[in-house]
Amino acid sequence: MKFNKYIVVIFSIFSLYSCKNSEKNDATLKEETVVAEETGIVLSKQQFKQNNMKMEPLTGRPFSKVIQATGTIDVPPENKAIVNATMGGYIKTAPLLVGDKVRKGQVLVTLENPDFVTLQQEYVEVKEQLTYLKSEFDRQKILFEENITSQKKYLKSESDYKTTKAKYSGYKKQLQMLNISTQNAESGNFTSVARIYAPISGSITKVNISIGTFVSPAMAIMEIINNDHLHLELSVFEKDILKLKKGQEIDFKIPEASDEVFKAEVHLIGTSIDENRTIKVHGHLNEESQQHFLVGMFIEAKIITDKVNQKSLPTDAIVDLDGKYYALKMIKSDDDNYHFDQVKVEIGDSYSGFTEIKNTADFSEEDEFLTKGAFSLISE
Repeated sequence: MKFNKYIVVIFSIFSLYSCKNSEKNDATLKEETVVAEETGIVLSKQQFKQNNMKMEPLTGRPFSKVIQATGTIDVPPENKAIVNATMGGYIKTAPLLVGDKVRKGQVLVTLENPDFVTLQQEYVEVKEQLTYLKSEFDRQKILFEENITSQKKYLKSESDYKTTKAKYSGYKKQLQMLNISTQNAESGNFTSVARIYAPISGSITKVNISIGTFVSPAMAIMEIINNDHLHLELSVFEKDILKLKKGQEIDFKIPEASDEVFKAEVHLIGTSIDENRTIKVHGHLNEESQQHFLVGMFIEAKIITDKVNQKSLPTDAIVDLDGKYYALKMIKSDDDNYHFDQVKVEIGDSYSGFTEIKNTADFSEEDEFLTKGAFSLISE
């Protein structure tokens, strides 16, 4: 890098100060100069201090070998429920909204259908028939054993009894699935309304109905998700599969919401490759209870497969000029100034705000670099 001998770089610093007299409370522009010589850049120690600049040597830091992956926040299948109706009906009440929290067994909606009354009526009729048919079957059995009646009559009574008993069990099960009391039906208290209860505790994430909507058994009425146990569902390309191991650390972030990096670890690795040549990786979150993630959030993740100690500088200390990278190395210090030389560096991986320096042989352990404030001083 060549420097003209008498180039003057104007370096401006804005400072605010307050005075006792409020009328004099304004900003002033303070100008100082940084002189570029053939040997490098001269920076006054006063200016260095005022601008909170920093210097440090090449330092060994752990750099992670990572696999890039994308995915979403998800929950296990048992923590997600789609609510359906056992039989069709019209929505009579629907008091809940998206975001409401519900507990397992809580009433979600009620359905109304005249067919519910017919089902209870048939249940009671079959139950009454069953009492008579059971008595007749027992009588025919005794007569048959004493050779008083024919086998045909005995088998007919047995068939009628067992057929009716099956109908009774079927009607009773249907009423139980509709959450209609069989005891009330047996006492003659029929109802046209059936209640649908929450199968799990959680939060309502979808509501697909309103009062008066007719729902069939195939229709999803609402969705409930329990966020007590969230996990990562990642997709990893085929070329990286052999590097994966259970227990590896995962750094991930939610790019649409924050730059904060969160931690997780590999818990399960899929055993088959998808059509897009990726494999599913299931990750468990660290400190899960302290986060407020939502199911379906898109994530960018780095799966850490190895860690290697490398000499590095803060990424902010390195400037890219047309594809070549430079840093400012201090070459000497006198009473008033620091003298820097603009040196070329070969970079490697970047991780956690630091960048690996590959040409470490060009520098000594005593060399110090300007790690804060270098960007505005490096030029072509």
